[in-house]
Amino acid sequence: MSANGTITPSSLSIKDLHWQIDWNKDACTLCGQCTAVCPVKALELGVFRKRHVDVPMGLSGKVENKFSLFYGIRQKTEPKHACIGCAMCSQVCPNDAILPRRNDEADKQRYHIDQGGQPLKRGGRRKSEGAGILDRIKFTRISMLTDPALDAGRHEFDIKTLLGRVLPPKEQIQRQMKGEWVPPVREIYPLVIGGMSFGALSPTMWEGLQMGVAYLNEELGMPVRICTGEGGCPPRLLRSEFLKYVILQVASGYFGWDEIIHAIPEMKVDPCAIEIKYGQGAKPGDGGLLMWHKVNKLIAAIRGVPTGVSLPSPPTHQTQYSIEESVAKMIQSMSMAWNFRVPVYPKISASSTSLAVLNNLTRNPYAAGLAIDGEDGGTGAAYNVSMNHMGHPIASSLRDCYKTLVEIGMENELPLSAGGGIGKNGNLAANAASLIMLGASMVQTGKYVMQAAAGCVGSEADRCNVCNLGICPKGITSQDPRLYRRLDPEHVAQRVVDMYVSFDTELKKIIAPLGRSTSLPIGMSDALGIDDRDAAERLDIKYMV
Repeated sequence: MSANGTITPSSLSIKDLHWQIDWNKDACTLCGQCTAVCPVKALELGVFRKRHVDVPMGLSGKVENKFSLFYGIRQKTEPKHACIGCAMCSQVCPNDAILPRRNDEADKQRYHIDQGGQPLKRGGRRKSEGAGILDRIKFTRISMLTDPALDAGRHEFDIKTLLGRVLPPKEQIQRQMKGEWVPPVREIYPLVIGGMSFGALSPTMWEGLQMGVAYLNEELGMPVRICTGEGGCPPRLLRSEFLKYVILQVASGYFGWDEIIHAIPEMKVDPCAIEIKYGQGAKPGDGGLLMWHKVNKLIAAIRGVPTGVSLPSPPTHQTQYSIEESVAKMIQSMSMAWNFRVPVYPKISASSTSLAVLNNLTRNPYAAGLAIDGEDGGTGAAYNVSMNHMGHPIASSLRDCYKTLVEIGMENELPLSAGGGIGKNGNLAANAASLIMLGASMVQTGKYVMQAAAGCVGSEADRCNVCNLGICPKGITSQDPRLYRRLDPEHVAQRVVDMYVSFDTELKKIIAPLGRSTSLPIGMSDALGIDDRDAAERLDIKYMV
């Protein structure tokens, strides 16, 4: 409604909003906590006028309208202030007087979210309904009398995988005897915390993740690794012993890499690996984006940029114009920076061109593997049109790549890493095991870690998902001290440890009936089945009903 009382084209009514706020007037004490904590300012204190009809007792009396005033909570209807359903208001309300409710009948808000001519950007994941392909895959090979059965609770398992180019045994022995260079290989845990940058995540969240990974390695003997994402990392981490648990990512914006390069002579240990990001599943063909809301003095200093400016990365590395040139320049230059002691591999978006990239990597002796990110990958900031309408499912892209490696006899030499929607419906171990049996040597997950370790309230139903705006109500993806102080890094670290111990138990329950204990069932697709004939044919697994 405009100042003169006319209705503007972008006005919405409460019934048109995806999320509506139910407020109990009788229970509310007008403490104002809900309005203070709302990240999008969807609530305001207002004055209401209530009409009372005074009906006389007799037939000759006149009906009168009487009005009373009261104070209460009003929900705003402007699209920029539309409720996101995070439920922070209900969490802080001392009287349970308020609760957001999803309105599935709303169909007008989508036409008004482009106010100012700007397409909607959001964090989180694409909107998806029902179970995906990974959640529908079943493990059908169960050892009973045919193979030695293992006890998942008592048997000892060695659940590790190799990151790096693994030479055939004969060739490796010959090189070692001649004193020639042998590609570096790391023995790691098959579940990697995917790239979430110091900038996209809050300082407390990042610190909690690092503490959890350190505890898993030092105390529990689980060689878990974490990827930094784009944007570098704090200088003290680069010069600490814990760098060996970190995969450093370099993307097309090269943010933070001045700090990393300058720290190389002072590094006490080498990083686990270098990941060169060419693409990500949430926005294929586009670079990363850290919006200006998050670029404070600390982030600006680490990335070497001014404060308060958005940091978009180019869609490609600007000095490379072909696959061959990218491999030759980036992989070999990154290998040279650490004197060929550190595995270097690229990360790409899953697409119809994934096989072309893989074929070139097989011919380069310095490529340590290939990471593929499927369409369901999360992100800090992406256009809705990219998240919801672009990309390629991870299962089929991974399967194509693995079968190609099998055809040329390199399935045991060049490891594949898969990511994008792993555990998005809570089935982390089952999804990971499915991808491993489809050909992945390791899997990466990010959004699941945020939800499990820090209590992220974002969902596939477009709840919250304002990771890009720096107003995360939980303090997970915000650089505002008033918000990230809500997050206890020690609690995050404890939850990371709990998550990995639980995942380890479930993964053992899945692979124990396969008779595997000393190696992962990589590519063991005869153990998989699905109730979709087309999917079974596409993935080359069993069809079952």
